[in-house]
Amino acid sequence: MATAPHPRSTDELFHALRENHQLPYGRTRTVTAEELVDAAERFAEPVPLIHALLELQEAYTYGSDPRKSPVVFARLLTLFDEQPDAFDERLRGQLFWRFKWVANALRALPEIPLASLRQWLTEMRDRYEKEGLGLQPYYGQAYQLAVHIGEDTTLAYELWAGRRRTPHSDCEACEICERALYRVAAGDDERALEVWAPVLAGKESCQEEPARSVSHALLPLLRTGHADRARELHLVGYRACRRNPSMAAEVGRHLEFCALTGNEARGLELLAENRNLFDEVDSPLDQLDFLTGVEVLLRRVEGLGHGELPVAGYAGRAWTVAGLCAEVRGRGDGLAARFDTRNGTSAQSGRRKARLDRDPLLDTLELALRTRGFDELAPGGAAGARGAAVAVSVSRAASALPEELPELIRRARELDEEGHPDARACWARLRDLVAARDYTHPEDPAVGPYGRLCADLLSDEAYRAAERGDYASAVDLHEEAAGLYEDAGAPDDVVLARACALLAAAEAAGEAAGEDREDGEDEAEVKAAGLAEAHAAVVRLQEEATGLAPYVEGRLLRLRASALGVRLQTSGDPAHAAVVFAEADLLQEFATRHGLTTQVSGAMLLRAGTYALSGDLPAAVTEIDALRDRLESDGPAWHLPRALGLRGRLQLGLRDAAAAHADLAEGLRLAAAWPADAVDTSRLHADLAQACLHLGRPDEALTQLTRSAEVDLRDGKRVDAFCTYSNAAQLCLDLGRIEDSIALLDSLLGEPDVTGGELDDRLVAQLRLLRARALHAGDDLKAATAEFVALAAESAGWDDDPGSHAMIAAETAMILAEAGEFDRAGEVADRALAAHALSPRYELISNCLRELARLRAQQQGPDGLAAALAHLDEGGRVAEAARAAGFQPVGRSLETALAYEHGRVHAYVGAYEDALAALEKALGLLGEPGAEEGGAGEWAECVRLSGAVEGIYLERPAPALVRLDAAVARLTALGHLEECEPLASLAAQLRDEG
Repeated sequence: MATAPHPRSTDELFHALRENHQLPYGRTRTVTAEELVDAAERFAEPVPLIHALLELQEAYTYGSDPRKSPVVFARLLTLFDEQPDAFDERLRGQLFWRFKWVANALRALPEIPLASLRQWLTEMRDRYEKEGLGLQPYYGQAYQLAVHIGEDTTLAYELWAGRRRTPHSDCEACEICERALYRVAAGDDERALEVWAPVLAGKESCQEEPARSVSHALLPLLRTGHADRARELHLVGYRACRRNPSMAAEVGRHLEFCALTGNEARGLELLAENRNLFDEVDSPLDQLDFLTGVEVLLRRVEGLGHGELPVAGYAGRAWTVAGLCAEVRGRGDGLAARFDTRNGTSAQSGRRKARLDRDPLLDTLELALRTRGFDELAPGGAAGARGAAVAVSVSRAASALPEELPELIRRARELDEEGHPDARACWARLRDLVAARDYTHPEDPAVGPYGRLCADLLSDEAYRAAERGDYASAVDLHEEAAGLYEDAGAPDDVVLARACALLAAAEAAGEAAGEDREDGEDEAEVKAAGLAEAHAAVVRLQEEATGLAPYVEGRLLRLRASALGVRLQTSGDPAHAAVVFAEADLLQEFATRHGLTTQVSGAMLLRAGTYALSGDLPAAVTEIDALRDRLESDGPAWHLPRALGLRGRLQLGLRDAAAAHADLAEGLRLAAAWPADAVDTSRLHADLAQACLHLGRPDEALTQLTRSAEVDLRDGKRVDAFCTYSNAAQLCLDLGRIEDSIALLDSLLGEPDVTGGELDDRLVAQLRLLRARALHAGDDLKAATAEFVALAAESAGWDDDPGSHAMIAAETAMILAEAGEFDRAGEVADRALAAHALSPRYELISNCLRELARLRAQQQGPDGLAAALAHLDEGGRVAEAARAAGFQPVGRSLETALAYEHGRVHAYVGAYEDALAALEKALGLLGEPGAEEGGAGEWAECVRLSGAVEGIYLERPAPALVRLDAAVARLTALGHLEECEPLASLAAQLRDEG
C-alpha cells in the first residue's frame, strides 16, 4: 500500500525525499523510501535515483535492517562504476563514507562467512587507495572486526588509533567510544571514563552518540564509585534510545544496569515500554545484545522469587518472568553460537556469559523519583499494591485477632464502637470468612443473626467508599445496611446507617451539582444547602429515635457537627461558624459525660478547624494544643497524628515553617504505629513538602511529594496521585532536574489507564504539557515541538475551556518559531488569539506575540522585520483591550513590554535609531526604580540595552556612558548591587574601546 502520492517530477521527488528525511527512523520512513526509489527509477536519470538510494540505505541502516543495507549499497556502487560523473563531490563523499555502514551490517549477520567480511574490507581498502583516500577508516573497521571475533586487538588498535583522522573517518564521538571500550576491555575503567568525558559531557555527538557511550559507561561509572553520575546518565541515555530498534543493544544495557543496582521493578517497567524490540529488531547482533540484557534482568527477578510475575515479551502469548527467561536464554544462546561458528572463536558466548554471571554492583540506587515495587507490576497494578498495603497494615492487629468466630464478631463491634482503627482488620477477616463456601453462622444470641453481620460488613464498606470520595456508592451501601439492620432488629444501627446515608447523599449531590449545574448556579451554594438539609434531617432522626445507646448518640452528634463543618468549609461564610461551634460544644459535653474519648477528640478537632476556617489561627493553635495534651494523657492515641497534622498546617498559616515541619514529621512518625488507612499520611507528606519548601529544602520536599503520591496510588486515589506527581515533576523542573522530571512523567503517561484512555483527558493533557516544557528545557526542541503541536490540535476541541487552548496554542506558536517554522507558528498563534477572544489571556497572548516578533527579527534579520512589526501591532491591540478591561499584569505593563520589544526587534535588524527611541520609551514607562525588589532588574536591563545600542552600534559612547554611570549610581544608592554589574561591565568596555 502506497504511503504517499507518487512524485510526478524530479522536483516533487526531491521534495518528498526531504520530507521523508525528517521522519523518525522506522517502518513508515523505510516503506516511503522504498516507494521513492521505485518512483526515481521512472525518471531514467541517475542523480534522483542516487539520492533515493542513499535515503533508502540510511532508512535500512538506522531502522535496524542490516540485511538490506548492503544490497542497496551494491546498486549505488554499480551506478558509481558505470556513471561516476553523476556523483558530485558531496555524493561521492557519502558513497565512500558508507563503506563502513556495509562493513557494520555484514558483521551483524552470522550467515555471512568470515571470508566475505575480510573480502569486503579488502574491497574497501582497494577503493580508498584508488580514490586517494586515507586508510584510517579502513583500519578502524579492521579493528572492530578483530574485537568482534575476539582476536588480539593490540596491533589492530595501534594501526587504527595511531593514524591521522580523515574526512571519511567515523565521527569524533564514535571514535571516542571505541577508544574508551578498548580501555574497558583492558580493565582500566578510570582511563576509559577519561576518554569518554567529552561525549558524556555532550561536547561530541552524532546520530548514535552520546546514547551508545552512555549505555557502555554505566557499569564503569558504578565500578569507580560514581553512582550519582551513572544515575543521571541512565535517565538521559535511556530516553534517547527507548523503543528504537536500531538502539536495541543500548536498551539491553540499560535493563542490565537496572538489574545490577536493585532496580529490578523499574527494569521490568522499561522492558514493557520496549516490548516492540522483541519483534522489530532485524539485526542478529543487536538482538543478541538486547536479549542478553533482558536475560540479566529476568534471571535477577526470578532469583528474587518473582518467577511467576507477568512480564512483557514476544507478541502472541502471555509471559511470566520464568517463561520469558527460558525463551530468551534459548534464543540468546543460539545467536551467540551462530556468531561463534561463523567467527571460529567463542568470543560472543564468552562475553554473553560474563554479563550473565556478573553480580549486582549496588544493593540499591534510586534511579527514579517514582519508586516501583513488584506488587505494583502484578495483575491489578495499584490495586494489587493497595491490597498488599492493607495486608501489611492489618497484620499487626491480625496477630491478636480472636480465633473463635463469635469472639471475633464481638471484638469487631467493640472496636468499631470505639472508633479504633484495628476494627478494620477484624472486618477484613470476617469478610473473608463469610465469603467462604463453608461458612456457618454461629448460633449465639450475643452475636445476633447472619443478616446483622452482613449489615456490619456493608457499613464498613460504605465508610471506605466515602473515604475515597465515592459518595454515591456509600449512600447505596448505607441504605442496604439499614434495611438489613431493620430485619435483624437492631434499631440503633438503623438510625446510624440512615444518618450516614443522609450525609453521604448531600456530598454526592454536591458533586453532581458541580458536574451538571445550570448557568448561573453556584456549586458551593448548592452543596452548602444540601448539607444544611442533611443536618436538619439527622437532627430529626435523632429526636424521633428513643433509647439510643450513648455511643450511637455520640456518633449522631458527630455527624451533625461534621455536616455543618463541611458546610462552612464549602461556603466560606463566617456566619456559618457559630452553629458549628454550638454543635461541637454539644458533642464535647455529651461525650465527656459518657466517657466517649474518641468523640471528645473529634469535637476538639472540629473546634480547631472551625477557628482556622474563621481566620483565627492563634485560637485554633490553642485549641489543638489542648487536644494534644488530652490525647497524650487520655487518648485515643491514633488521633495524635491527625492532630499534629492540623497543627502543622496551622503553623504554615502562621508562617512558622520550622514548627510546622516538626509537627508534621512527628505526625508521620506516630502514624507508622497504626494501620495504613487509619491516618491520612498522604496529606501529612504533602503538607510536610510545603514546610520543606518554605525552609529552603526543595530536595526533601520532592521526596515528600512523591511519598504522598505513592500513598494515594496505594489507596486507589489515582487522580490525586497523578496531580501530586505533576507537582513533583514541576518542582524537578524548577530545581533543574530535567531528566528526573521527564522520567517521572514518562512513567505516569505509560500507565495502562492513561494509554487506555480511562484517566481524565484534561489531567493527561496537563501531564503531557508539563513533559513538553521539560523536553524544551532539556534542549530537545524536536520532541518538545511535536508534543506541543499535538496538544494544540487536541485542545482546539475543548469548547468548554478555550482559555486552556489559548495557553497551549500560544506556547506552541513560540516553540514553532524557535524552530524556525514561522508560517506554522503564525497559524497556531491565530488560533490562540481566537481562543483568547472567548476567554481572555492578555498577558500570555502578549508574551507570545512579542516572542514571535523577537524570533523573527533575530533569525531573519531585515527580511523578517515587517512580520515582526505585525506581531507587535497585534500585541498593541491586545494591550489596549487589556487596559479597557481593567486587566492588571504582574510586573511591568503590557505597553512597557511592547516598547522594550520594539527596541530589541529594531536592534536585531540594524535599525539602531528606532531601537534607541523605543527603549527610551520603555524606560519612561517603567519609571525610576525604587528600593523595593522587582522592577530594578527590568529597568537595569533596559538601560544596558540602550547603552549598548547607543555606545556600540551608533558609536556614541559619550552619552551612553552618561546614561550608564547615572544608572549605576542610582542602583548603588538603592542597594541593587547585583543589577549594577552588567551596567558597570558595559561602561568599562566602552571606556576601554574609546
